[in-house]
Amino acid sequence: MTTRVASCSCGQLRLTCEGEPVRVSICHCLECQKRTGSVFAVQARFARERVTAAGRSATWTRTGDSGGTAVFHFCPVCSSIVYWEPVEMPDLVYVAVGAFADPAFPAPYVSVYEDRQHPWALAAGQLPLERFA
Repeated sequence: MTTRVASCSCGQLRLTCEGEPVRVSICHCLECQKRTGSVFAVQARFARERVTAAGRSATWTRTGDSGGTAVFHFCPVCSSIVYWEPVEMPDLVYVAVGAFADPAFPAPYVSVYEDRQHPWALAAGQLPLERFA
């Protein structure tokens, strides 16, 4: 069985996830854009019984565009959001894919709130960018 570890920037808050994610998705909602500081967020859903948290976390709660509420867990040292718990789906834990720091992580196959997507966001690889290693 695959084991993946997600962590905050300083490594104090860690999440061990067993098995494959239930779903990997991209969210273009404005709240995810503000939360990540990026133009979209990528998250993986795991069954709660396959997730183990270690380290201290602080929390904040917000209601999303869908009307659902989530409790976000972030590191009280470096402030990175590592995971969140949707109140309406208590059997799932959502994990920020970037927290795995794994370029081989499975690609997303669901995209939501595309009406709020930046027009260039998913075409970034095709933009005429100056590239550095």
